[in-house]
Amino acid sequence: MAYDLYVITDETISRGFSHVEIVRQVIAGRADAIQLRDKTCGCRELARIGREISRITHKTGTIFIVNDRLDVAIACGADGVHLGQGDLRVDVARQIAPPGFVIGVSVGSVEEAVRAEAEGADYIAVSPVFSTGSKQDAGPGHGLSVLRAIRARVSCPVVAIGGINLSNVEEVVHAGADGVAVISAVVGSPDITAAAREMRGFVTRAKQERTVHG
Repeated sequence: MAYDLYVITDETISRGFSHVEIVRQVIAGRADAIQLRDKTCGCRELARIGREISRITHKTGTIFIVNDRLDVAIACGADGVHLGQGDLRVDVARQIAPPGFVIGVSVGSVEEAVRAEAEGADYIAVSPVFSTGSKQDAGPGHGLSVLRAIRARVSCPVVAIGGINLSNVEEVVHAGADGVAVISAVVGSPDITAAAREMRGFVTRAKQERTVHG
């Protein structure tokens, strides 16, 4: 499963585009995975939006993840859920989720990363790598040293999130990230599709360089 470009939706910075419209545009820009994230939306409305996104992503083969809400993710036919440190444990969520369901976890330390993998996480998101204004609850950036340390201790895919843009995405990938999760760098752009395409190109090139240089 590829997580090279993982885009998180956010209607507050999308210049008027809805979650569904954001999804259509980032898919056109070759996003590998999309996360529906809305902290203000009610459960029913979130599920309605999720079902509409599912219909789109199932046709394109794009991974569709719902933030926090395992119940909504299952109800709308998403591919998986992304959990924070204060949410359900992965092994508990796994007992509820259908077979093949993707479960990702946000981590901020080696200890949290190792525990998440041991509990059965399909991928982990190091959050935040750099300080960011897109997620008010994210806290200060952990830096590339923590990303490198986590990459050295786990075998599951590692996604980096937090303050990532075109100026630093290559060093994030060189530090060991299998993919990058972005919000403002793509969703806040005047041309979401073009921004997604350009970001994915940077990730692809950086991964190729990392392979060549070992």
